[in-house]
Amino acid sequence: MQKILIVGSGDVARRILSRLTRLRPRPGIHALLRDPAKAADWRDAGARPLLADLDVPGSLPRVAGLADIVLHLAPPPNSGHRDTRTRALVAALSKSQSLPRCLVYVSTTGVYGDCGGAQIDETRRLNPESARAGRRVDAEQVLRAWGSRNGVPVVILRAPGIYAADRLPLDRLERGVPALNDLDDVFTNHIHADDLAAACLAALRRPRAGRAYNVVDDSDLKMAAYFDCVADAFGLPRPRRLSHEDAARVLSPLQMSFMRESRRIGNARIKKELGVRLTYPTIAAGIAAAQAIKHSEGSSCSS
Repeated sequence: MQKILIVGSGDVARRILSRLTRLRPRPGIHALLRDPAKAADWRDAGARPLLADLDVPGSLPRVAGLADIVLHLAPPPNSGHRDTRTRALVAALSKSQSLPRCLVYVSTTGVYGDCGGAQIDETRRLNPESARAGRRVDAEQVLRAWGSRNGVPVVILRAPGIYAADRLPLDRLERGVPALNDLDDVFTNHIHADDLAAACLAALRRPRAGRAYNVVDDSDLKMAAYFDCVADAFGLPRPRRLSHEDAARVLSPLQMSFMRESRRIGNARIKKELGVRLTYPTIAAGIAAAQAIKHSEGSSCSS
């Protein structure tokens, strides 16, 4: 029986787990968790919890030789220039002669930095402009080098802003957080959490060593237009527009960091090489699905 190790216990990981448990024959699925309180929930969902912490290398020996496939979705630490978590993971995996047959890592499209709104693909030179993107580049480089040394195919999936029905910027809109005016606004990219989960499984089926894929949808929107789409769909006020200079006075440095990078990212490679067919090819499709869920929940409550 094929064994899969999921590293990183967030929303996308749970969506992947849901898909894996429907496969026949069903693989053996292990989930690396650092919070013991989550163990029962993951066990009930069909995974075998493995309590360990990527920030504590001494807790990781059990991952060695455990799985045929590793799905690495854990984010880097919040500081520093290196992804010490990824380094700890590959060090632990290397302690067994039985290495994984494939490793898929979910990175970020932030590794490209600001592209001035240009249309780009996976051939674009990496140019991380934030520390968090720099840590993602470090993780990619570490994983590719480890895979090359050990003959393990490593696939990199670069994801942009991940959204879903329960991951829309409704709170931001309700609080009236402003957006940039059209002149200063940036092109932004998105992927529905379900489509990212599907891309992860597609990468497992067709792993190409060292290959990177942009996992983005077909939308071509500026950031404020995205906020407007969500606001209109849920009956909320559209955000007021500010210049970049004025926005910097009222928004946090983290919020502003997402407003300094403009990219229009193509997704031809995931379609041609991985055979990915997006369930939500546009933001409009994803928002319509979220509206349907909200309407269904409202009907259930009123019945």
